[in-house]
Amino acid sequence: MSDFRPTTTRELEAVVAEAVAREEPMELVAGGSKRGLGRPLQLPHRLDLSAFAGIGLYEPEELVLTAGAATPLADIEAALGERRQMLAFEPADWRALLGSERAAPTLGGAIACNLAGPRRVRQGAARDHFLGFSAVSGRGEAFKAGGRVVKNVTGYDLPKLMAGSYGTLAALTEVTVKVLPRSEAMRTLVLRSLDDEAARRAMSAALASPHEVSGAAHLPEAVSPSGARTLLRLEGHGPSVEARVRALAEELRAYGTIDVLGDADSESAWRAVRDAEPFAPFADRTIWRVSVAPTDAPAVAARIAKTLDTRHFYDWGGGLLWLAVKGAQDGGASVIRAAFASGHATLIHGPQALRLQVAVFQPQPPALATLAARVRDGFDPRRILNRGRMVPEA
Repeated sequence: MSDFRPTTTRELEAVVAEAVAREEPMELVAGGSKRGLGRPLQLPHRLDLSAFAGIGLYEPEELVLTAGAATPLADIEAALGERRQMLAFEPADWRALLGSERAAPTLGGAIACNLAGPRRVRQGAARDHFLGFSAVSGRGEAFKAGGRVVKNVTGYDLPKLMAGSYGTLAALTEVTVKVLPRSEAMRTLVLRSLDDEAARRAMSAALASPHEVSGAAHLPEAVSPSGARTLLRLEGHGPSVEARVRALAEELRAYGTIDVLGDADSESAWRAVRDAEPFAPFADRTIWRVSVAPTDAPAVAARIAKTLDTRHFYDWGGGLLWLAVKGAQDGGASVIRAAFASGHATLIHGPQALRLQVAVFQPQPPALATLAARVRDGFDPRRILNRGRMVPEA
């Protein structure tokens, strides 16, 4: 495998243009923490984008930050922390799941994979905070889209298209994101010993309340050493948070005794949910994320468990079902995808042979697959960038 490490946009254009001329695809790598996501790549060249790093513009008063796509998330969070601000979409760190502990998650990687943590139920996905970017397409052409304002109504919303494209459309060199103030206080209500359906009802009630719940997760006993726990997070101005905690606890008292975690314990609990730490003891299993309607999640989990040996937990109020599957020939793909009528299942962790065998991402209906291919034709007709990362391609 040949490595290329351009340090300027002009050099990057030249490298990609040469690859186009030779029709030799390249794997895009920056920090490398997410190389285990998607289908495995066995390409002749690796395009190292790590030189495109560093915070270029940070305007705390405008809640906007522009940085090189390869800027480590740790650097972004440190800079924001000094001004008591944060990335609202709470990007996950799955290095332990993916076996990439020595790599550094980057801002561009989080955007390209559209990763969002528990706060998604209130603040939306990564793409909802992605304002603009600079990139080089699979044609070897530099281009820009979006801007530094939240409301950008000119042309197509290309940032939304890039988010979740896994580097298959363009090599991001710079990204602009919206940031938000960090909350003054954080509290977590903990409901004990609920079964999945009772937890689903409690989470739904909390999210539908006027108390601005910013996280709702349920950890069944099988993945929680201290017993089944349902977690509900509230954030904001200190006195407001305390008043909302009291009101929500009163509304949920029918579900039993409720404990309240302070700032530090809340941070730890939600970091564990964000990073799928409940699955740390099940690293030998195949890991899936299943997005379904929250009202359907317990029934979907139960249907799957009738056939497969699974462990599971819920995030996003039940809208995100995490599954750890043991011993299934296809990693559980056929059973899992047959268990819901509407939703999608993504294979997060599994052996390389399995990730080549089954569809890592939810198979698209023919019309949508055709549209996706046409979009790819527009940006990368020769399939030079991350060829085969999302779907098999010749």
